[in-house]
Amino acid sequence: MAKTYVIDTNVLIQAPNALDCFEENNLVLPLVVLEELDGLKKAEGERGYNARQVIRSLETLRCSGDLIAGVPLKNGGTLRVETNCVHEELPESLPDDKSDNRILKVCRHLLPEHPILVTKDLVLRLKAQILGIEAQDFSTEQVSAGTKQYMGRFECFAPEKEFDKFTAEGIPVSLLYQCDEEGQPLPVTLYQNEFILLKADASLRKTHLGRVWGDRVIPLEYDKENPYGVKPRNAGQYFMQEALMKPASEAPLVIVKGQAGTAKTFYALAVGLEKMLNHPTGEYRRIMICRPNAQFDSDIGFLPGDEQEKISPLMRPIMDNLEQLMDEDEESRYDDEMELENRLMEVFDRNLIQMEALNYIRGRSLEKIYLIIDEAQNMTPNQAKGIITRAGKGTKIILLGDPHQIDKPFLDERTNGLSYASEKMKGSPLCCQITMLPTECERSPLALEAIRRL
Repeated sequence: MAKTYVIDTNVLIQAPNALDCFEENNLVLPLVVLEELDGLKKAEGERGYNARQVIRSLETLRCSGDLIAGVPLKNGGTLRVETNCVHEELPESLPDDKSDNRILKVCRHLLPEHPILVTKDLVLRLKAQILGIEAQDFSTEQVSAGTKQYMGRFECFAPEKEFDKFTAEGIPVSLLYQCDEEGQPLPVTLYQNEFILLKADASLRKTHLGRVWGDRVIPLEYDKENPYGVKPRNAGQYFMQEALMKPASEAPLVIVKGQAGTAKTFYALAVGLEKMLNHPTGEYRRIMICRPNAQFDSDIGFLPGDEQEKISPLMRPIMDNLEQLMDEDEESRYDDEMELENRLMEVFDRNLIQMEALNYIRGRSLEKIYLIIDEAQNMTPNQAKGIITRAGKGTKIILLGDPHQIDKPFLDERTNGLSYASEKMKGSPLCCQITMLPTECERSPLALEAIRRL
């Protein structure tokens, strides 16, 4: 039996193709949603772009029939615009002049059809429940939560006799296993490019680090490298170094998730500088850095100066990492800050590093670029798709972030672009992923202690 879904504006703004995701069911757009889309169509950035995209889709549907009576959708469902709910009664505490409450009026009007309100707004879902209206989040772009998300790394056992052959031949995936609570072997499911911490089953002190390729786990290729003088300090950093050092022809996409202090940004910059300065083979033309921020869509236009001056406050964390990389001596690094700043500016003056707002990436085709997207958890799934599809020949894209630290409204650890890209690219031979563990924090003893306790 077909269900009736009432769609909120924020669903369409986050996922412009949402109307195609409800299978053979009946969709209802309150008139106030059209008014909100009209108000957003001239907005800068992602929200305005998505609003215009939805409006164009609605215009195509309008030309195919009567939106008030209902028009068929390509997936077998129907869509109609509901206008006849002005006089529907709501509690006095819910004023009529608020858009959310006008949507609730539509839901109350449709109660005989048992409507389901679909919205990204948690408060609106709470108000709907108070009124006895079923409400749901838009789940099409949701991925698993917390530890159920793909981590890009795995620990398992290998037979002792095969373990000793690892560095020369690798180990067949079919021979690897885990153990249950009673010590019985369990088969494992591994994905292409997944990083593996191997343990010998007869001598647990023996370990190897490897990567799944084809039907085997093979040794790491770049474990002896020290990009820009940086040496890996834990298994996660060895895995991250492997993913970042691989050329764009083999791993054009790298996704690194993890908490603050696990050296995600630091390592990505170190490898980029190694490729551009220490061993400039021409692999990349420049390093490009973007940092999505909740302010970009609304406040960046009001900041003084040109594009670089507007985004410079938001890029300060990048500069902090560059300062550490440019001068390895922790004792005397800041003795002459003017000299340190001059060294940094030289890199920018030579156009080796370029910083851009995420808004201005759309429509570009990036070739031979080492592209770092920091704080990628603040991207929507649509933005993540837009960034990844910008990759031209020879470009390597690195998505960095912590899915638990999100600043953008209507996104969470299950719906942000970083987690979405991670789940959809799982197992791709062109993508390497790694999730850094909290215990792999290297920022400072205090940072590690805070991760453990707070």
